[in-house]
Amino acid sequence: MATSLGSNTYNRQNWEDADFPILCQTCLGENPYIRMTKEKYGKECKICARPFTVFRWCPGTRMRFKKTEVCQTCSKMKNVCQTCLLDLEYGLPIQVRDTGLSIKDEVPRSDVNKEYYTQNMEREIANTDGTRAVGQIGKATSSSDMLLKLARTTPYYKRNRPHICSFWVKGECKRGEECPYRHEKPTDPDDPLADQNIKDRYYGINDPVADKLLKRASTMPRLDPPEDKSITTLYIGGLGDTVTDGDLKSHFYQFGEIRTITIVQRQQCAFIQFATRQAAETAAEKSFNKLIINGRRLTVKWGRSQAARGKDGKDGVSEMGTRLDPVPGLPGALPPPPALDEETPANYFNLDPSAPPAVMNLTLPPPPGINPPPPGFGPPMFHPMGPMAPPMPPPMSMRPPGQIHYPSQDPQRMGAHAAHGSRHSE
Repeated sequence: MATSLGSNTYNRQNWEDADFPILCQTCLGENPYIRMTKEKYGKECKICARPFTVFRWCPGTRMRFKKTEVCQTCSKMKNVCQTCLLDLEYGLPIQVRDTGLSIKDEVPRSDVNKEYYTQNMEREIANTDGTRAVGQIGKATSSSDMLLKLARTTPYYKRNRPHICSFWVKGECKRGEECPYRHEKPTDPDDPLADQNIKDRYYGINDPVADKLLKRASTMPRLDPPEDKSITTLYIGGLGDTVTDGDLKSHFYQFGEIRTITIVQRQQCAFIQFATRQAAETAAEKSFNKLIINGRRLTVKWGRSQAARGKDGKDGVSEMGTRLDPVPGLPGALPPPPALDEETPANYFNLDPSAPPAVMNLTLPPPPGINPPPPGFGPPMFHPMGPMAPPMPPPMSMRPPGQIHYPSQDPQRMGAHAAHGSRHSE
């Protein structure tokens, strides 16, 4: 506005004078000690064109100086930051916020109607404590699942970086490291994100950032309930060392009766079993992709039935659905035992059924009171040529080669030659 400070007092009564700006955490910066300059009626608001108090500050080291762009009245009408025009509760553009809450913009565009609407909103703001949103935003009490999934939980300080140095792009920057701008390659000039209008962002139309977020919301994964109605267990992953049993219980008890809570410290996960399937579905819908406990974003999935888990284990598929590769070096599966036939005699020693039965060399024990002689000494108990003498087995060197059933029958066995030679030496 071109009105001077002393020419028209009537118009000055609608000018805004504030002591502190309305800012989000990202625009304020990570430094808790900020030196901020205040210029009373320094610029006009880019929405309602009324002079307002301008604040200017540096949000951090190697960051660009930032200032307020709209007045506090326009900021309170939309519940947005005075600098970035992002929602103060969700950190999202106005178009995304209005789409999620199903709010229709009612701010007029013409100058006369805009001034009249602004005066009515200032009167409504004066009746409140100044911390709550007014207008259509204040009437929308229900939250949207889409906004909770897209909402930024931590400040994005990278947004405060300096702009790209145009002289460095042309190869003419002579400041070097002292240049306050970024020496980086610019993005594609045809990128729609590079063309943003502050009025379009405020009114929620033709915002390229909002269009990008809405497309992302349409392709976000969903947690569909399993077909098995007997599953009432939820898997909670990424607990860490700070989330306890009481923290999980204090959050999930609101959805229904909890039967058991099992925490696996090694895997940093927990299994929560509800008493009813309806309670489990409600907990999964309200907690999927937006569960934050003690500053940690937790993973929420449906549990699996015992039958499906055992079937996947047999087929070589893990619980996560990935195919497991066989481990090299492990023995293969044993073949099933052959079917036993009642007519076939049992072959316990794995002998050839066509071979003649082997004759065992049995020696009668000595009479009581007489110690047996050591091996190799003393007369034999039976004459070698007597009729009662059992047949002598041929020596090891004269035996025909045959099937070996026991280690002691192996002539190549270690100790067999040694025992035979010690007897000859004796």
